[in-house]
Amino acid sequence: MAKQILLDCRLFAVGADLSGASNKIELSAEHEDKDVTNYRSNGWKEVLAGIGSAEIAGEGQWEAGDPSLVDDASWADLGGLGPYTVCPNDSVVGALAYFAKGMRADFKFGDAVGEVAPWSGMVKSSWPMVRGQIAHPPGMARTVTGTGTALELGAVAAGQRLYAALHVLSVAGTDTPTITVRIESDDAAGMASPTTQLTFGAATAAGGEILRTDGSAITDTHYRVAWTISGTSPSFMFAVSLGVR
Repeated sequence: MAKQILLDCRLFAVGADLSGASNKIELSAEHEDKDVTNYRSNGWKEVLAGIGSAEIAGEGQWEAGDPSLVDDASWADLGGLGPYTVCPNDSVVGALAYFAKGMRADFKFGDAVGEVAPWSGMVKSSWPMVRGQIAHPPGMARTVTGTGTALELGAVAAGQRLYAALHVLSVAGTDTPTITVRIESDDAAGMASPTTQLTFGAATAAGGEILRTDGSAITDTHYRVAWTISGTSPSFMFAVSLGVR
């Protein structure tokens, strides 16, 4: 990916798409440096990586009055854990995505008279920050059971995990419209004999969930999103990010 100007970043916060109300997003990930310097360190400090942490900070224009807007979504998520996904450049299938399970740690609103009403907030990670890809785009409504495009993420080594974040952004229909999303894997792009690796809880309303495998090796190299939909005239907008760490 070439050098670029940040013009079309995307921010998915649990069950809300805050991209259109954001004008600044910052990610950070770090490990504590633990000093292990000793008499055989040849006069130079030695360190080991300690506990890791990550943060997502955002700010933009304040809006309220609907669960999909930043004020409503931030208050609902404050103090809770959920999935957060950031894309530096759009959110089409295969787009670069950073995501994590995090706690909405704070929310700020307000400025001087005459200013555009602003918001800012911080998410602190509870799981590692994952560098992955978008596996299902947010702008494509799904009305029937189906599968998405296969992505080549590579095999998952023992000790690594497959991570997946689901953001259900909108739900429409009657007779309790429900979507159950799962992550499937196979050894080829054709997905001739897929294996289910992760299954999200059945969703009937906007919200989000993040899952990961147990650390066992997965020899498959290709992964896709699949979903089962029920209800009368159902329609779901959702985004999914996938990655291995």
